[in-house]
Amino acid sequence: MVPHRSSAVTAAPPAASPSQRWPEQALPLAQELHRSLSISERDWHALKSQRPRRAAEQLAAALVQLLARDTPTNAAAGDARRQAIALAEHAVGWLKAELSDPGCPSHGR
Repeated sequence: MVPHRSSAVTAAPPAASPSQRWPEQALPLAQELHRSLSISERDWHALKSQRPRRAAEQLAAALVQLLARDTPTNAAAGDARRQAIALAEHAVGWLKAELSDPGCPSHGR
């Protein structure tokens, strides 16, 4: 049996006002920042011990997560906000020297 489809056309939800969304250019800028701060596999050994570098990479990732998947007017913290918080806390761990390089699995450490 095929479910009955309503012939009524539902209106699209009203567009969010500028105060209810992130600035249009924010996400692409954050993504570009994250790409520029990400440590590639090729550069991993040279940069892995630079704590501020590792922290900056994590903070940029948190910003991308927040801008891509959260809405500034949401009162409750959803999954995107929780993931952004975890990334930001990880960055703080690098800055406070509470975290260190876990080693490279290919080198047996």
